[in-house]
Amino acid sequence: MNGPSMQIPGAANPEVFAATRERLQRRRRTVNAIALAMSMAAMAFGLLWLVWILYTTLSLGVGGLSLALFTQSTPPPNTDGGGLANAIVGTLMLVGAATVVGTPIGVLAGVYLAEYGRKGWLAATTRFINDILLSAPSIVVGLFVYAIVVAKMGHFSGWAGMVSLALLQIPIVIRTTENMLNLVPNALREAAFALGVPKWKMVLSITLKASMSGVMTGVLLGVARIAGETAPLLFTALSNQFFSVDMNQPIANLPVTIFKFAMSPFPQWQSLAWAGVFLITLGVLGLNILARTMFGKK
Repeated sequence: MNGPSMQIPGAANPEVFAATRERLQRRRRTVNAIALAMSMAAMAFGLLWLVWILYTTLSLGVGGLSLALFTQSTPPPNTDGGGLANAIVGTLMLVGAATVVGTPIGVLAGVYLAEYGRKGWLAATTRFINDILLSAPSIVVGLFVYAIVVAKMGHFSGWAGMVSLALLQIPIVIRTTENMLNLVPNALREAAFALGVPKWKMVLSITLKASMSGVMTGVLLGVARIAGETAPLLFTALSNQFFSVDMNQPIANLPVTIFKFAMSPFPQWQSLAWAGVFLITLGVLGLNILARTMFGKK
């Protein structure tokens, strides 16, 4: 063990060993400083654009806020006054209906993947399809719903918009639910089985209850994701110049209204578009903060 092959180079000469060690430490410190500087520069670059976007949204959006924004419908072209009441109500209806439909489906699918399917072929296939839906462009989902719903019905409708938003929300809820259930220790499951608890009751009373905060966080993040989607609504719900709560007909919504008003040459519409951008940004930011504070701490 003490042969020449096991000796550390320079160990016989303390001065050479100390110099070699100092050189290696200096090199590591240099590499660490370069990597840290590059990381800080990348973070600053990203924060620069984020702060710029938020500042522009705040500076241009606050000016369009008024009581009429929440009480009046969208005005005709090149007309003073008006608001976004019909678009706000339409967005709340579409997102609310999509959440009511998508949340149970996503939670149940996540429970199956985490508690029942595990390593089965059906679970593997479901995860593969879910990964595709997570990364699929929203405009593809909109075209799909247009082909199977709008084209069959013969007209745009709020129901078609609800289906497209639900299809975008379900994969997020599935992934979050499965991940949260997988974090529950197996000891809790084994203890419940040892007491003779049926599996469905164990899932309902123990694993889902233990991971409820994470599941609710996933639901809120899913709502934040679909609240600002524009592309799928262009092919499904379209828009409506008037106030309407009929889901069988085209219905106004903030994303499409913002797109239409921002592309127009009329300053009145552009001001309303920035006010709508501010409302959506504020809503999405609030949902993200709520998801990471109220439910994250639990």
